[in-house]
Amino acid sequence: MLHFIGIGAQKAGTTWLYEMLSRHPGIAFPAGKEVHFWDAHFERGLPWYDACFPDSAARLNGEITPAYAMLPSERIALIKQAYPELRLFYILRNPIQRAWSSALMALGRAEMTLEEASDQWFIDHFLSAGSLARGDYADCLQNWREHFSADQILILYYEQIRLDPAALLCTCLAHLGLEHGIFLDEVREQMSGRVFAGAGHALRPTLLPILREIYYPQIERLSLLLNKDLSHWKV
Repeated sequence: MLHFIGIGAQKAGTTWLYEMLSRHPGIAFPAGKEVHFWDAHFERGLPWYDACFPDSAARLNGEITPAYAMLPSERIALIKQAYPELRLFYILRNPIQRAWSSALMALGRAEMTLEEASDQWFIDHFLSAGSLARGDYADCLQNWREHFSADQILILYYEQIRLDPAALLCTCLAHLGLEHGIFLDEVREQMSGRVFAGAGHALRPTLLPILREIYYPQIERLSLLLNKDLSHWKV
């Protein structure tokens, strides 16, 4: 049985969280981190997906697929119908930094160096449908909240991984109804490690104006939706 799903966001620490939660004795990812059933393999059918999560009296089964954040409302409704008690978590990252990190990942996949990519190359990536959709946290979250209650969706923040990873893990475990016990002591050394980290190149100053134009309104919308001050994201 499926108990929880991490729905995103891309380049926001989901792989780190997967690696940490995988070490908890009460959690299992029997199909690995990203199953991509609901966005890419829906034709396989729900019985196939269910079979990915065999029942266990000792562990909660889950998966983390960042692309699920962008699912349309109609597909999310099917998830709710199949798993009405599902627990969800969504890690948010400054969308300006997320867009830059995503573009750097695309640069590597294109086998290009930073020096080879013009500002226009990056701008085209920032304005691509995929990048814009992944960074529109407010719309994504509203789609999920149409079907799942606010208490079923845990909002986490990427910066917590650096500032207080133990607290983030405790919050996540509590959301799943699990105790941390001695788990935090066992993974404390791994908490500070970087998992699937990006290239780490500093954002080009010449690209800041376009990213501010795209994401400052998004940050304002999300702040209102979550009733949280996110002004520190306005770099």
